[in-house]
Amino acid sequence: MTQAITPTQRTTAATFTGLKCKECGAEYEAKAMHVCELCFGPLEVVYDYSALSRVVTREKIQNGPKSIWRYRPFLPVETDTPIDVGTGMTPLLKANRLARRLGIKNLYIKNDAVNMPTLSFKDRVVSVALTRARELGFTTVSCASTGNLANSTAAIAAHAGLDCCVFIPADLEAGKVLGTLIYAPTVMAVQGNYDQVNRLCSEVANTHGWGFVNINLRPYYSEGSKTLGYEVIEQLGWQLPDHIVAPLASGSLFTKIYKGFQEFVKVGLVEGKDVRFSGAQAEGCSPIAQAYREDRDFITPVKPNTIAKSIAIGNPADGVYAVEIARKTNGAIESVTDAEIVDGIKLLAETEGIFTETAGGTTIATLKKLVEAGKIDPDETTVAYITGNGLKTQEAVQGYIGEPLTIEPRLDSFERALERAQTLDRLEWQQVLV
Repeated sequence: MTQAITPTQRTTAATFTGLKCKECGAEYEAKAMHVCELCFGPLEVVYDYSALSRVVTREKIQNGPKSIWRYRPFLPVETDTPIDVGTGMTPLLKANRLARRLGIKNLYIKNDAVNMPTLSFKDRVVSVALTRARELGFTTVSCASTGNLANSTAAIAAHAGLDCCVFIPADLEAGKVLGTLIYAPTVMAVQGNYDQVNRLCSEVANTHGWGFVNINLRPYYSEGSKTLGYEVIEQLGWQLPDHIVAPLASGSLFTKIYKGFQEFVKVGLVEGKDVRFSGAQAEGCSPIAQAYREDRDFITPVKPNTIAKSIAIGNPADGVYAVEIARKTNGAIESVTDAEIVDGIKLLAETEGIFTETAGGTTIATLKKLVEAGKIDPDETTVAYITGNGLKTQEAVQGYIGEPLTIEPRLDSFERALERAQTLDRLEWQQVLV
């Protein structure tokens, strides 16, 4: 299942030096491993920031590829020819209509619902993980997924010519299952929730020697999320925002955006300032929000029960670190109901023309809740992260949106239907005003 990497595939330009335990500080070679052998803490990639500060400039970044690989020195790969399928550089939209609806002024939407190739932020992390997998000699790649990661792993593995086997809960949304099968991987639908899927995958990784992007390749995989921080800085004219709101599943995305901001400050690409970090969870799977609310420094696992399946991780690996970041930045972590999630999906679509999946609905509903609670200053530059496309979770909004008006092919039939529609619109606005 493994093969040697030829010298021509390597470069001396790599700026990462190895892996380090986030808990005890033990250091390791940059191999396929994710847990400390001494304390079982998570491993993280270590960089030579002195070297980075010498080789990166704003100009070099701006002249680089129109993808996440414009930030290659900050990513844990050795090759000069990474797997580049156009991932990244997604729009940062000034959301004026949504801002007015909420009662704030400076709101931006970072829209990874249009990311390439599979319409979620997971394309970022998988591009990095599979590039590193190839460097480490893996020919078969895999993942444990709530849907988006399976889509991305299958698609990018197909592009790279890698064998692929992915594991998903058996009750996933049809769009996400179809969005994986189309790339012809082997798909294992497990009768259980994500946490059970993940445990099974840990056993498979140990016995089959495959490259699991979010298990033995996790330190490299998770670094791809930093690019969501880098891009926002660049798109804001090389400035940090004041406040970010992002969904929380494992907590990794949240912690890596934070790391990305810190790295750009550390190497002198942007002037440092305080940025508040707020996280969003669904009430039906909110172990991180519960720990934050109860002022705990540990996560109590829960059994997921929510329509927001893409963030339904009951035992989040990076939950403690997400809580720590929210606290030290004077942010917050909130949870919202499934009904509020649907309203969040509809609100974003109606105001800004963005159709997001349930994770994005969770983010927008939490953003609204934070504004109403006075936890977001109306004058702050706030960025809300939308991480996936609504076409993948159509079931979530079925029955909660309108239906077509069926008419006959005559003008009078159209006029009657138009009058009915306008009457309904007036009634809906009266209810909103009340």
